[in-house]
Amino acid sequence: MLGKLTGWDDTIVALATPHGIGAIGVIRISGTKAIDIINSLFPSKDLSKQSTHTIHVGFLKDDDKVLDEAVVSLFKNPKSYTGEDVVEISCHGSPYIQEQVINAIVAKGARLAKPGEFTQRAFLKGKLDLTQAEAVADLIASNTEASRNTALHNIRGGFSVVLKELRDQLIQFSALIELELDFSQEDVEFADRSRFYELIHSAKKTVVELINSFQLGNVIKNGVSVAIVGKPNAGKSTLLNTLLNENRAIVSDIAGTTRDTIEEIININGILFRLIDTAGIRESKDVIESIGVEKSLEKMKAADLVLYLFDVNEETQSTVEASLLQVQSSNKNFIAVGNKADLIGEDVAQQKFSGDGVLFISAKKNAHIDLLKQRMTDKVIQGTVSTESTIVTNARHYQALQEVNKSIDDITAGLYNHITGDLLALDIRRCLHFLGEITGEITNEDRLDYIFSKFCIGK
Repeated sequence: MLGKLTGWDDTIVALATPHGIGAIGVIRISGTKAIDIINSLFPSKDLSKQSTHTIHVGFLKDDDKVLDEAVVSLFKNPKSYTGEDVVEISCHGSPYIQEQVINAIVAKGARLAKPGEFTQRAFLKGKLDLTQAEAVADLIASNTEASRNTALHNIRGGFSVVLKELRDQLIQFSALIELELDFSQEDVEFADRSRFYELIHSAKKTVVELINSFQLGNVIKNGVSVAIVGKPNAGKSTLLNTLLNENRAIVSDIAGTTRDTIEEIININGILFRLIDTAGIRESKDVIESIGVEKSLEKMKAADLVLYLFDVNEETQSTVEASLLQVQSSNKNFIAVGNKADLIGEDVAQQKFSGDGVLFISAKKNAHIDLLKQRMTDKVIQGTVSTESTIVTNARHYQALQEVNKSIDDITAGLYNHITGDLLALDIRRCLHFLGEITGEITNEDRLDYIFSKFCIGK
């Protein structure tokens, strides 16, 4: 429980900006001795007498040695990120200067912070819950508009609000059930069962929506791997270059030019697609090419999406259908793309390959590439990404929500079967337990250490 974890009273320090040479470097200090330590290094002003949220300029000195001229930002508890006294030093971006300042702070009684320890302290001080803390790490790691907006939504408490409303309602009903147990011999009913049916039905809908959002959340957070597969000379490398708008892969008329997989990343409508150009799939006596074909098949099986590319001039409908059956057996999420349609005309290509689903393009002429990008996006997100709705992006949350869902099913079954109040209360407590694990109301030190160890040092 949190009460066992809140006894931290030491002072920590870390570089909050990336290592290396830059214009400035920010050093963050948090803890009970933060102001006293910096006061001993900053003779310009007595920071203990200054107001919170103020900025001060002066020289940092270690005894008579001038370390740097710096800007010192002061945040007094509890109005700081960690809820403790926090001082941030903006010094010059020399790694040597930063090291000297940090060493002086450590010598005065601070210790080097562990990864994520500032945010962990913010969590332990009640400045934010665990979902918001994890969203901080997601925001730092965000590399698209969609991932940034999703992380910001959760930092603002979007996910927390949904869970809190659900948890508060369950706690209220659980308390009434527990009260009934105290008066069990008098056969009284404090909890309105009809109202509880409505609550559980609403909770089930909310939890299922959150669970179902994880597929989209995983796409937003981690991106989508896309294997471009097909026979030799279908134009896979040309398509890769066209999608990237640069000559990344070698292109030639010689079949089998691509011997190994080439991977590049492209941002389409806020989603990262990891494009994998594979060797052409065919039987070959060439040892190197055969290895490349094996790798292509492996990439196709592991990909989130497969673009099966074929040359409309060389293939027939029967050969394409046979190849698509092979693709479908390995990966059901695919798009059939007919390339080089400009050579025979799109109308002829559509007549030659009847049926819905095939997208005709010309990778070389950049024809219908925007349509292909849109179809790729539609395949993986199946709708518009709404940053105002809560989207689950964390595997830990997803697993806990599955347990919540099972508990809700048990509660529902218990209500319909008219089980006793003590058994119903057990199911409710189990549901509350897993909701509390998501927000951090129920946790332990080992789990917290694991979660925050994945943060960067200084945050």
